[in-house]
Amino acid sequence: MIRWLMQPGVRAAVPISILLLLGFIGPLLMVTGYSFMPPRTFSLTGTPTLANFISIISDSYYISFLWSVGLAAITVLILLVICYPVSYGMAKMFGPWANLVTMIIAVPLLVSENIRLFGWVLFLLKNGIADGSLQYLFGIHLPSILYKVPAIILGLVYVYLPFMLFPLVIGLSMVPNAVKEAAFDLGASRFQVFREIEVPLAMPGILIGSLLVFVLALGSLAESKILGGQAVIMIADDIESAFTFAQNWPKGAMLSLLLISSSGCLIFFLFKRIDLDRIIGRR
Repeated sequence: MIRWLMQPGVRAAVPISILLLLGFIGPLLMVTGYSFMPPRTFSLTGTPTLANFISIISDSYYISFLWSVGLAAITVLILLVICYPVSYGMAKMFGPWANLVTMIIAVPLLVSENIRLFGWVLFLLKNGIADGSLQYLFGIHLPSILYKVPAIILGLVYVYLPFMLFPLVIGLSMVPNAVKEAAFDLGASRFQVFREIEVPLAMPGILIGSLLVFVLALGSLAESKILGGQAVIMIADDIESAFTFAQNWPKGAMLSLLLISSSGCLIFFLFKRIDLDRIIGRR
């Protein structure tokens, strides 16, 4: 055991292990501890209780969680439809132009998410850019979707598009052209090649992109506040309110634990279906 601990790789991993322990595992344990403390207490010395867990059901906090899950799932489906053809073009057809497309998609990530969402507010607002332009040019009044559920979905799709697109590009790059050409030579239709060759071979990229988008959208906050006007209360809104306005840290910790455990179970389930060694080229 001592000989194993003295190996260079183990010693080199000590600093990052300490950092993870203090920066990740420690706060996670504190959140877990607070979730079992009596409501509206600010210490970890109280008597453990399940009151916060019961309040999630009795106070209908599960509704905001279900809204978050539903909107995250819808976002994943929409982005799969949008990003698959674009990623196919970037991986197989665009050639040198793929770098330009990548730059166009990646540059907005350098701007704050809130600023980009407020840009959509100006665009979708009644008598805003879209509505005002249509009225001036064609005399058409455009009903505003701002502060409604479609606006939240639009914001989620817009913000998390790169997190779906780039894994899909990697996944589709793993599909050998020779295999597809052989299938066509044997009489396979385009749909058969898509269903039986492209999708199975690109599945690691599809799963990773879907996982990233789902987890990020599940914990999103700005989209529902800025574009939705809180027409729908998502789980992140309840967590923020519990830790700030309500000053009920134990309830906020329990809601956070619900979100973390749900995301963690999904991650562990999907990682069993993803061959990471194959993706990073180890085999």
